[in-house]
Amino acid sequence: MNISFTKQQEEYITTQVESGEYQNNSEVIRDALRLHTVYRNKVINDLKIEIEKGLESGISKRSVKDIIESKRKK
Repeated sequence: MNISFTKQQEEYITTQVESGEYQNNSEVIRDALRLHTVYRNKVINDLKIEIEKGLESGISKRSVKDIIESKRKK
């Protein structure tokens, strides 16, 4: 597997290893992937919950335009 990083990403990885929190670059990447998985699963679960709420709430009498306008005002 070949992975490319930006200069900024490489510097971040190096800094994490130099901090002593990680022993090598691979540990930093594995931790980042683990956290990404946790984050992604949370986002998907949160979206599913919101979709279910919407489905359970019934059909709205408001137009899409009205809904968007009410959100912009907040």
